[in-house]
Amino acid sequence: MTPPALPATSATPLFLRALAGETLAVPPVWLMRQAGRYLPEYREVRAKAGSFLSLCYNPELAAEVTLQPIRRFGYDAAILFSDILVVPQALGQKLWFAEGEGPRLDPVADAARLAEIDAAADGAKLDPILETVRRVRGALPHETGFIGFCGAPWTVATYMVAGRGTPDQGPAKTLFAHDPELFQAIIDRIVAASVVYLNAQIAAGVDAVQIFDSWAGALGPDDFKRWCVAPTRQIVDGVRAVHPQARIIGFPRGAGRQIPDYVAGTGVDAVGLETDIDRAFARDAIQSKLPVQGNLDPQILRAGGPELESEIEAILSAFGGGPFIFNLGHGILPDTPIAHVERLLKAVRG
Repeated sequence: MTPPALPATSATPLFLRALAGETLAVPPVWLMRQAGRYLPEYREVRAKAGSFLSLCYNPELAAEVTLQPIRRFGYDAAILFSDILVVPQALGQKLWFAEGEGPRLDPVADAARLAEIDAAADGAKLDPILETVRRVRGALPHETGFIGFCGAPWTVATYMVAGRGTPDQGPAKTLFAHDPELFQAIIDRIVAASVVYLNAQIAAGVDAVQIFDSWAGALGPDDFKRWCVAPTRQIVDGVRAVHPQARIIGFPRGAGRQIPDYVAGTGVDAVGLETDIDRAFARDAIQSKLPVQGNLDPQILRAGGPELESEIEAILSAFGGGPFIFNLGHGILPDTPIAHVERLLKAVRG
């Protein structure tokens, strides 16, 4: 069950007011991957860190890049700088990033390999990330919300099984088709670790958490219920058992018309919308039940110009009549001009 709304005051960040279900004249704004390579100050710190993972595990530097977009743009929420794959790494799976190619892990494709993975996450490995949360919490303006996150079990499992990102999540689909008990065991470990991790982030100072299910759209209806909805529900319940007032955003990217089932089945407080969802459907079938977040195309933001202006206007027209958080439908692209972000903020807030 979704927790009751907390009383909103003028001191409550706009992000949290929208997340609690309030319709605001000007929606709060934050962007996925808002701390990233499009910012010169980020690139400077990233070079200093030496590697992406080194940056994630350095509380001083990770806090700095989390705060950089808040200082420059005044977004209404900060999001913790980290990665969804720190959870399998905390479970003992080797993780590294190949430059220009993305994450790599030692694949978990059979029971023998799973037996080498810990049943519970090593909290010491995650302590630096929690220290980042504490540092950011102490430095954020009072009007700015703070978001923690984890990867959804299905999406994290696709990386754990394949050892990398794949275009169709074929290795994970093959495993759950041939050995559903083994795949369930992998999912169960991710669920347990994610509950502990999110609860620790909340205790350290985040205001809300987001569960990123980047590959939710790869699943058909029955598999979607089993591998996306059910494990996410377990995480939601596990977080609320410790933090009953926790605010939780789900982002089942690509789920489209399955999102109402996701909302009903998971109990999240708000849901992120991908770029290509039908906005009238999203307004009527989803926003009528809970706040929505999204859904500007990052490529339109990168391109700028009249199309950016018209898309912002269309999004505000579609969702401005209900509880809404302006965001992208996916992460900001590295070559996005800063001037286009400034224009977006002016258009939304103007």
